[in-house]
Amino acid sequence: MSQDISSQRFLELVEIMDTLREKCPWDKKQTIHSLRSNTIEELYELVDTIIEEDWDGIKEELGDIMLHVLFYAKIGTEQGKFTLADVMEGIAKKLIHRHPHIYGDVKVQDEEEVKRNWEQLKLQEGKGNKTILSGVPNSLPAIVKALRIQEKVKQVGFEWEHKDQVWDKVQEEMHELKVEIEANDKEKMEAEFGDVLFSMINYARFLNIDPETALEKTNKKFKHRFELMESYAKDNGLDLAKLTLEEKEAIWQAMK
Repeated sequence: MSQDISSQRFLELVEIMDTLREKCPWDKKQTIHSLRSNTIEELYELVDTIIEEDWDGIKEELGDIMLHVLFYAKIGTEQGKFTLADVMEGIAKKLIHRHPHIYGDVKVQDEEEVKRNWEQLKLQEGKGNKTILSGVPNSLPAIVKALRIQEKVKQVGFEWEHKDQVWDKVQEEMHELKVEIEANDKEKMEAEFGDVLFSMINYARFLNIDPETALEKTNKKFKHRFELMESYAKDNGLDLAKLTLEEKEAIWQAMK
């Protein structure tokens, strides 16, 4: 699709948003707060299609996300806070500023150097008010947040040198968890369990594995196999709840 057609389609969508905001009873009532949960839902729907590599779904969900962007910009304009043009100008300036190796004379060796420069430039933009971790949203899911924290501190050299060191840390944290389990200290067990998860997420990062994606794939696999177990039990006149653990395990293995 040519740039002219893309621009035309974008302007059409902006016009549709303006019309809906003016004439649709539901759209007229929405605020930034009422939209928030819907926006989160749309984002997760996009993530689902990405995991499945469903390109038609990705296309559709990107449209939904774009609509939400326009919706917030429309409300911002109505409130006199900012316009859609301000939004686009802001991100354009940010991208140019944070890519001096493209728009300036900075030389970089690889993507890691690009990321380090990006983090340093973000700190400069904060005029002394930002810290390395201030850009990590508090509302992120815990696994994603842990990963982002680890990626952020890496940019200033707070990082293990080898994955074997990270695995040693995992084992150390698991030993500490075991100690607290034996002591039956619930509060300390919870703290040590969190440390184990954090270190495992770090290890996944060293293996170039996205822990969120890995866990979601396991969730889907478990769900699929359990549903097969339920179907097998139903087809064979069995009450799954009344089967022994050994009988359930036998069916589980068969479904695998």
